Amino acid sequence: MTEILKIEGMETYYGEVQVLRDISLDVQSGEIVALLGANGAGKSTTLRAISGLLPIKKGRVHFMGQDITHLAPHMRSEMGLSHVPEGRQLFPRLTVLENLKAAAYTRRAREGFKTTVETIFNMFPILKERRNQLAKTLSGGEQQMLAIARSLVLKPKLAMLDEPSLGLSPKLVNEVIQLSATLRDQGTNVFLVEQNVHAALRICDRAYVLETGRIVKHGTGPELLKDHEVKKAYLGL
Repeated sequence: MTEILKIEGMETYYGEVQVLRDISLDVQSGEIVALLGANGAGKSTTLRAISGLLPIKKGRVHFMGQDITHLAPHMRSEMGLSHVPEGRQLFPRLTVLENLKAAAYTRRAREGFKTTVETIFNMFPILKERRNQLAKTLSGGEQQMLAIARSLVLKPKLAMLDEPSLGLSPKLVNEVIQLSATLRDQGTNVFLVEQNVHAALRICDRAYVLETGRIVKHGTGPELLKDHEVKKAYLGL
């Protein structure tokens, strides 16, 4: 297996407050890896640090074998690292197609953009139907699909999804989480941040559990589903 992402001893701060402590994890080719934890555990902060939106005080981040610890965010995107932030952050007054065009800001994305959009519309038929509709008029599930689709414009080698199921109905939660498997099967590795622990563990290959900025557990999805502490803390069992 090829190592897609490797983090070694990463530590970050907001001002004087340390948020992440000695974070080490990896994502291998062909994997969905989940990062789980309660609100405030540091999950979104981890993604922000990996994508370059938050400085790393200590430790290293490697992507596709290259040290990107101090690389600018747009250069990480150019390399094939995409980040779907919590809250979707679409352009509400632009159409679906215009949102996709807006994402094509790197050379990697601009090359073969029309072909990429055709692939995206095959994956998300509802977005093809809504391609001329304003993003703000889409349902919550459709907006999340558009947020994920927009990241695919970058033709990522690794898609980092931050709470994709947040605010969705139970039915849509399963659909959106299942998209992670679709991405993996079509060649895009996935690093998934999720509060819906049960759904994430059912779909992921491996997972890390984060508590107050530290990784406290690591294992396969099935292993963690059976873990007594995980069941008690996150699954209500």
